[in-house]
Amino acid sequence: MKYISKILLGIAVVIIIIIALTACEVRESERVSYNISKQADNFNVTRRLTVINTRTDKCLLQMTGKISIEDVTDGIAVIVELDRKKGIYQKHYVYLNENTMYTVEDVSGTNVSKYAYEVEFMPQTLKSVKITTDEIQQDIADVYETISEEQEE
Repeated sequence: MKYISKILLGIAVVIIIIIALTACEVRESERVSYNISKQADNFNVTRRLTVINTRTDKCLLQMTGKISIEDVTDGIAVIVELDRKKGIYQKHYVYLNENTMYTVEDVSGTNVSKYAYEVEFMPQTLKSVKITTDEIQQDIADVYETISEEQEE
């Protein structure tokens, strides 16, 4: 009896591990979506925000630029990059109700890789350091070249 319960326990553990491993698999579209969102939140993508009154079908607000969108209570906060070199940004609040909606379009598009990632070190006592995929384009090109060579073999 103890032998059977140990076997059943072992099978249950194996099944749980298999389920956990398959649940951890990230689809290519999820990785690309994450990378596009990060690029947009780092002000590397031009976006257009449109707020529409759904009762009258009229456009209430339209904003185009390098913007990041945050959900806040009763609306959204829009952070706009005006001058990156001078560090000038603005924050606008758009309040929404049951008669309004908004859309955000990616106007410029962005070149992201499903293999790329971003590391950002921002300790309080040191000057911030940021490593982005824009700064490591050669590394990304090398990855593509390696993949192409492997596929040719």
